[in-house]
Amino acid sequence: MIDLLGAVASFWGRHGVSEDLALLIAVVAVLTLVTLCSWAVNLVFKRLILVGIKQFIQKTEAQWDDLLVKWRVLDKLVVAAPVIAFYLLSSVFLIGAPLLLNLIVNVSAIVIIVIGVNVTDAALDFVLDLYSHWKIAQSFPIKSFIQVAKVLSYLVGIILVVAIFADKSPVYILSGMGALTAVLMLIFKDPILGLVAGIQLTRNNMIQLGDWIEMPKYQADGDVIDLGLTTVKVKNWDNTVTTIPTYALISDSFKNWRYMSESGGRRIKRAFNIDLNSVRFCTEEMLQRFSKVQYIAEYIADKQQEILKHNEEHKVDLHSLANGRRMTNLGVLRAYMEAYLRNHPMISKELTLMVRQLEPTEHGLPVEVYCFSADKRWVYYEKIQADIYDHLIAVVPIFDLRLFQRPSGRDFMEQRQPDRA
Repeated sequence: MIDLLGAVASFWGRHGVSEDLALLIAVVAVLTLVTLCSWAVNLVFKRLILVGIKQFIQKTEAQWDDLLVKWRVLDKLVVAAPVIAFYLLSSVFLIGAPLLLNLIVNVSAIVIIVIGVNVTDAALDFVLDLYSHWKIAQSFPIKSFIQVAKVLSYLVGIILVVAIFADKSPVYILSGMGALTAVLMLIFKDPILGLVAGIQLTRNNMIQLGDWIEMPKYQADGDVIDLGLTTVKVKNWDNTVTTIPTYALISDSFKNWRYMSESGGRRIKRAFNIDLNSVRFCTEEMLQRFSKVQYIAEYIADKQQEILKHNEEHKVDLHSLANGRRMTNLGVLRAYMEAYLRNHPMISKELTLMVRQLEPTEHGLPVEVYCFSADKRWVYYEKIQADIYDHLIAVVPIFDLRLFQRPSGRDFMEQRQPDRA
């Protein structure tokens, strides 16, 4: 080692300066020299090396290195260069002042630890941003794991700093934290619960960024825009944002519409009520009129032949309407509705499609449409569904049927008008 401090002190001692003053002058001179050298190292790294690296990054076509600049990973890393230089130079030139050297070593170590934690934080942000550009990020988000890594890095940094101040081994500090476990569990309750919930949500593929979820308990109904360690943010359809504790997605129930989006269509399931008093057997006149409807002309012709053949084979007495097989206006309507849906360009033909009757009630006979819209986008789905029911409701009277709805005051007034006349 070069005892520069002793050489400078000896120089001033030979010129008649007292020993204490000579040592003080030597310390100031050496510290000034070390500081100037560290400043020079800082200039070299910041003005030359860092600027050169950034210019090189701007010329490359790769995108990942641009994220290094965005999150200032290199800027924060370069800060360590002058500190390390100051530490190394002090260890070489201040060997003659052990107390001062020990102080500088400890302070430098603390500063390097702080810089290291800061660099780790930026590097984790860089990793998260880089990962978010990959397709797998939608199905396997890692933000909660990144946040856990940040917490651990800060915790390690605090332990190392405390160990330096206490002049003890970090292992000794860790062993003494056993009594604080309960306190730490209480302080970090939400992050711990969030970490466990995040692992379960990710492992079981229960939720992803962009998923449409419904959770009435938290008044959430919209897209997931953020999956954090302790919270999940949902942007509702009214553009408000609901924050849900991550562990609530494990402890409570919620509806995820992602699987509907990934399927071949979005379900349409709605019924309207037919007045039972309007259901009747079809007459020849009715069948001739219904045969002019394009979608069911072939159906009526085939059905008539089938029924005629059946009645002849079984020698049915057709004098009574109750005998044999006959078509009803409701059955023809159901056939028309199904044919209409099968010919609709926006209804999926691969998924279930049917028109069925539900149990009759005091409100009439429910006739339900069960099919799937090929367009799953909400606005277009609602438009398709509305157009279908507009048409079906309007077509019901063509088949000599009536829709059932509770009478209003206007209905009673219309009934009384003939009496007044």
